[in-house]
Amino acid sequence: MRQREKEETALFYTGWALVLILCLLGILWKLFPLPFSRLMLPCVVQSALGVYCPGCGGTRAVAALLRGDFACSFICHPLVLYTAAVGGWFLASQTIERVSRHRIRIGMRYRDGYVWAALGIVVVNFVVKNLLLILWDVDLLENFHL
Repeated sequence: MRQREKEETALFYTGWALVLILCLLGILWKLFPLPFSRLMLPCVVQSALGVYCPGCGGTRAVAALLRGDFACSFICHPLVLYTAAVGGWFLASQTIERVSRHRIRIGMRYRDGYVWAALGIVVVNFVVKNLLLILWDVDLLENFHL
């Protein structure tokens, strides 16, 4: 087995393990609801410097995505939608290819470009949110609470 195939197999099993863990956490959350906002700590960067860190809005974006509010998720942090789309297609296509024993060859292949695209999304998100906040006093996350 080639090195790239080993990496894709590891990503495949890791992805499904994460999906399973998230499903179990969702079930536990439904059985034992907690006020999520009380569990969250404030962002140290935003508290100290008054600007957003590169990850600010990520938790809100995940919560919005789970509610099905894709626009809110995108505004809070576009990396979450990108990861859900790319990761979801990777898992779905790899599963179809593996279940068909490689007769249906639609499995998405890992490329470093996906990681570079994610990094670009984080940088652009960071710059745009902070420019809006600093120059025009527009706080994109102000109205989105958990």
